[in-house]
Amino acid sequence: MTIKINNKPTETQVKTLSALASELGLPQQGVAMAVANKMVPRQAWGETALNEGDSVVIIKAAFGG
Repeated sequence: MTIKINNKPTETQVKTLSALASELGLPQQGVAMAVANKMVPRQAWGETALNEGDSVVIIKAAFGG
């Protein structure tokens, strides 16, 4: 299926937000994700289904000064 990740069309076969995080190799901390402009708490990633055409926004925390 095709979903948009940060406005970029991406092909994937994963079914959940948690599986997408694993597929993309996202770190365990410092990452937030939203589906259809709604933030999804990390504890809900495993039960948040992804569907054809979904728009996912990934935000990574930046450290430094």
